[in-house]
Amino acid sequence: MLSPDVLKKLEAIEQRFEELTQLLSDPAVASNGDRFRKVAKERASIEQTVTALRAYRKLLDDVAGNEALLGDKDADLRELAKEELAQLRPQVEPAEEQLKLYLVPKDPNDEKDVIVEIRAGAGGDEAGLFAAEVMRMYVRYAERRGWRVELMDTSGGALGGVKEATLTVSGDAVYSSLKYESGVHRVQRVPATEAQGRIHTSTVTVAVMPEAEEIDVQVNPADVEMDVFRSTGSGGQSVNTTDSAVRLTHKPTGIVVKCQQEKSQLKNRTMAMKMLRAKLFEIEQEKQRSARDATRKSQVGTGDRSEKIRTYNFPQDRLTDHRVNYTRHNLPAVMDGDVQDVIDACRTFYAAQALREASRGEAGAAERRA
Repeated sequence: MLSPDVLKKLEAIEQRFEELTQLLSDPAVASNGDRFRKVAKERASIEQTVTALRAYRKLLDDVAGNEALLGDKDADLRELAKEELAQLRPQVEPAEEQLKLYLVPKDPNDEKDVIVEIRAGAGGDEAGLFAAEVMRMYVRYAERRGWRVELMDTSGGALGGVKEATLTVSGDAVYSSLKYESGVHRVQRVPATEAQGRIHTSTVTVAVMPEAEEIDVQVNPADVEMDVFRSTGSGGQSVNTTDSAVRLTHKPTGIVVKCQQEKSQLKNRTMAMKMLRAKLFEIEQEKQRSARDATRKSQVGTGDRSEKIRTYNFPQDRLTDHRVNYTRHNLPAVMDGDVQDVIDACRTFYAAQALREASRGEAGAAERRA
């Protein structure tokens, strides 16, 4: 059974949900576009929790009702009650665990759009080829979710691969889904360049950073040095014939970003500033999250073959996420963006971990109060 403290928190959320529902029908709120959107957004953010709470209550009522029938004089009713209880009782504990997960404090960045950086690591041309496939995997996943993807910068490699690529992904709560994709992705397969059929291991690093607004990160213009240059690679009219590409260097940190996808130098500078703010924001977030090295390198590692969060084993048609001990098959579907189950496994694992940590913290606080 859920503890009284947990139930109290859930009931408070339900009460807030009812208050927000009433506000949406208030003419004063309905006529104020900004206020209406704010109220609707808050209500939507807790609706799933309230729905689960009400389903849990009904489940308990159904269990209690069938338990009462176990003492009925009618043998048929007793047998029916036993059958119902055999189906209902196993549902109680999972429902309780799910409700507890809803109480885990939300990451304030979960609703943000993201910037995704993909870089070829160890493995030469094969790493570049896999980097291109990983980029396509995320593009296809974003399309499945109805998100918008923009390619901000790319550096081509041999055989159609990429050395590095930077994407922006915009949509509904993008960071909450993609934040656990950061790290080293390892591939094991026979490369197209391998004449003797030997399996090679290569790596790609992925960094997912929440987009930072100007209010999140203040960048002193005097700290930023801008260079312009001519775009390289494929492009439309004017892209490769004018100095429209932009490179920004943040002098205090040494961070360098560049953008060359647009014809307009101003647009490229705007996009490059977005990338710079995201990187500075990520550094600040790392400082707040832990005492570990507060740089992006703590997120993606060095790209060495021994470091990995996930392995794509093509000979065995198997994907394994080593952090959460999750395995699935059908790699062609994975590389086509069918990765929702992997993302859900990571989110559930880390939410449960956060809940355990929060519970330990509450228990410690209760002991100190006692």
